[in-house]
Formats: sequence, C-alpha cells, structure tokens
Amino acid sequence: MKRHSLLGFFLLLKLCVLLAPWASGQEGVLDLTDLHRYAGQEVPAYINPDNTPANNPISDIGATLGRVLFYDQRLSKDGSISCASCHQQARAFGDVNRASTGVAGMTGRHSMRLINARFSREAKFFWDERAASLEAQTTQPIRDHIEMGFSGSNGDEDFSVLVERISQIELYRVLFTAVYGSSAVTEVRMQQALAQFVRSIQSFDSRYDQGLVTAPNPGADFTNFTAEENLGKRLFTSPPGAGGGAGCASCHSPPTFDIDPNSGHNGVTGSLEGGQDLSNTRSPSLRDLIDPEGRGHGPFMHDGSLATLLDVVNHYDSISTVTPGLDRRLAGRQPRPQGQQLNLAQNEKEALVAFLETLTGSAVYQDEKWSSPFNEANELSFVLLPTQVTFDAEMQNGSRQITLRSSGVPRVTYLLRSSTDMKNWDEGVPVTASADGELTFLMQAAPSARYFRFVYTPSE
Repeated sequence: MKRHSLLGFFLLLKLCVLLAPWASGQEGVLDLTDLHRYAGQEVPAYINPDNTPANNPISDIGATLGRVLFYDQRLSKDGSISCASCHQQARAFGDVNRASTGVAGMTGRHSMRLINARFSREAKFFWDERAASLEAQTTQPIRDHIEMGFSGSNGDEDFSVLVERISQIELYRVLFTAVYGSSAVTEVRMQQALAQFVRSIQSFDSRYDQGLVTAPNPGADFTNFTAEENLGKRLFTSPPGAGGGAGCASCHSPPTFDIDPNSGHNGVTGSLEGGQDLSNTRSPSLRDLIDPEGRGHGPFMHDGSLATLLDVVNHYDSISTVTPGLDRRLAGRQPRPQGQQLNLAQNEKEALVAFLETLTGSAVYQDEKWSSPFNEANELSFVLLPTQVTFDAEMQNGSRQITLRSSGVPRVTYLLRSSTDMKNWDEGVPVTASADGELTFLMQAAPSARYFRFVYTPSE
C-alpha cells in the first residue's frame, strides 16, 4: 500500500515538474516551461497571403527570443532605445509621434504599424521597400545612425560590436541555446527571431471579421454593422466613376487590407526632413487604424502629415497634383493634369471613416505574449527552464533515486528550486552545467517538496 502511494507521488512529481505553469503573467519572468503560443495561432480561412519563408517558420521558442530582443534597449548604442520604443503595443505597434526618437535625433519617416505584417502580398518592407524581406528589415533600424546607432559610420561602432556585446550577456547565451542549440549570436539568428516575433503579431477579432463570418457573401450588408458602416463598406469596395464608390479596395483589398505590391506612391510626397519624397510605395495594413477605445493611431502616412482618418479620406477624395510615380489608379483620366477627384459627399466620407474603424480588434492590445517581458527596471528576474525527471533503481530504504535534468549553457550556474505549494520557493541549490551543457541533479530519497524548477537568474 505504501509502495503504491509512493509511486503515485512520483507520478505527481513528474507531472508537476514538466507541466506546471510556474510564473504565468509574472512581470520580469520568462517561463520556457510554459511558452506563449506564437506558432499555430488560429488564422481565419479567408486570410490567404503569408510571407513567412520556408527557412524561418514561427516557433514558440524562437518568437520568445524575438520578443526579448524586440524590447531590449541594450540593442541600441547608448542603451536607451529598443524596437518597441518606436513600435508600441498600445499603438498597434506604431508611434503616436510624427517622428520617433532615436539615439541621435528623430527618424526620417513616421514609424509604420506592424499589425499583420505577415499577411501582406508585398514581401518587401519599409515605406520605400528597401528591405527585401522582414528578416532583412529587422536589423536595419539597429544599423541606422539616427535610430539605434550601430551604423559603422558617423562615429558609430559597427554591428559586429553589438553582436559581441550580446554574446557576452549570459542571458542571451541561455536563450540562444534554448532556440538554436548553441549560444552563438549572429545577425542572421537575431533577424530570424525578431521576424518570428513580428510575424506573430496578428489581429483578426474585429467587428469586420465577425460580420464577414456571418454574412452570406462579402458584398452583403453585415448584420452587426450600422447603416453608416455598411455604406462605408460599399464605398470602400466599389470602384469610382460608374461604380459610385471610392475604389479603396483596388489598392487595399479585403479581407487583409494590405497594400497591392504593384502600387505607386499615393500622392503624399512630403518629407519630414524637408523637400519632396516620391519613393514611398508601401503601407501597413489598414487594420487597427484606431484602438479599441476609438482613439486614432495617427498621424498617418510616411510623413505623418495627416492627423485623422477623415484627413486621409479627404486626401484621396481630391489628389491635387500628378507627380512622377503616382499610382495609376489615383492619376485620374489623362491627359488631365489633375489627379483623382471622387467628389464624395460629407456623409460618404464619414461613412468611410466609420467602416475603417470596424477593422480594429482587441486582443493584440492586451495579450501578454506581445508585451514587454521586462519589469519596470527593464530587467528579467529569472528564466525558467524545462526539466525532465527520471526514476532510477530502488534503494535499500524502499525509495527510489530521482534525477532532474535540463539543457543549459556549458559551465553556467543555475539554481534548482523546490516548493511544497508552487507559491513559496526555497533559495535553491546551485547546479552548474557540464561542458556539454547538461544540468543534472540526483536526489537520494523521496523529497519533502513536491515541485521543482531549474532557474536561471540574469546577473547583468
């Protein structure tokens, strides 16, 4: 009878070590035993574009590393700026400011929102499409003299100096080992992890999505829309002229509302640095232009020149000048010297705005997996590692030896902590990983504690 109870205890121990969510939601704790779900997120069947390359699929552990990199200010020259400084979760991963603050001044363009970056037909990134992929895009701000300061010019250190800096941070040796099987830090690995995190940021829980699912066809009025919102939807999708619409969908086709890869610039030709800029032919998805409380994520456009969505609609209603590279769909009928003139009534403009506001979701602003993993002091308290349990031969006293194992970084010291209730944890026993990176701890008898975890405590 006692032997049966003991076996039951061991089975409970094994489940607790392997499955218990040790620190879900705890600030400054990165729990590798209970990863957030980044891979395999539900994507509606009507969403087809996906620019994820075959050699960098999203994984839970890879996107977790990307999340840490995305929010870590140590990736900037002076330790003051992270990717999240310009791409804020509360702003649909954009910025409320017209220009964002970098380590050496203000950015030359408005920060593009990152919502649904994965689901775009246009695989190139930045307003001017100078990055061939999202992977290539992720480290260019770090390499920029103004933004994060590892340009290798203008008195900046080269990107290789940052790689060496990150390599010397023990926390990253732990995380890179967890993702890639070795602690080597490279720009390619950083790009892959950052791109996985950015591609994981998705928003498909808007009122538009709810209406689309229940409508007999996309063109039908949505029962969860107001009359004004349905009017706006018709105007958005119908072509101008005889179609009586605004033709927005020709460049931003539903249901992704991403930009047509063959688009030219949209007639907004100003530059934050002065003069004219005709090179901007990309835009973010039109999803999440406002937050769930109805506050706009403006200013809009690459130069932040349009403060509100109504300003945006007014711009497209009357394109004043045909400039080189203007999208052919906005150029009006040639040889007219003037661009598109929709002549929308005021109620139609307001209906378009009302429709655009239905494209906002809610989860992307609240989900912890897209928030900062750091605490208020910009630190990680500790990292929890997955742990395996094996039961060895029975000893003379009737109990069995228990071995706890985990994978770590060679010769790095971790703590094996135990608890009876998963709330109060002891200070732990130091365990140093072998030259092969294996963490091993042997218990000679049945322990009094019921729960165990290997913990890495960052020292930096």
